[in-house]
Amino acid sequence: MAWRGTLSRSVKEIRVLFCQSSPASAAAREFVKKNYGDIKSRNPSLPFLVRECSGVQPQLWARYEMGVERCVNLDGLTEPQIDKKLEELAKAGESAKAK
Repeated sequence: MAWRGTLSRSVKEIRVLFCQSSPASAAAREFVKKNYGDIKSRNPSLPFLVRECSGVQPQLWARYEMGVERCVNLDGLTEPQIDKKLEELAKAGESAKAK
């Protein structure tokens, strides 16, 4: 998980949206519970926003340079799969910077 240490270089903001009680959002809630502290300790200046809203589908948003945003639907994913999606969003930000 070395990519986590460089997350703030490729991503300007992370947002996780989920429902506080729905089963579809359980993995997203677990991901935040297990990973928020580690990500923030490695990237203290990176905004990592957690948004709870009743009935919303779980989503992971990444904001890059120039206000570009990408979203991943987390419905049906496990906590490790969500971690992988965040890694993919981080790598997408790195490749966009390289262009």
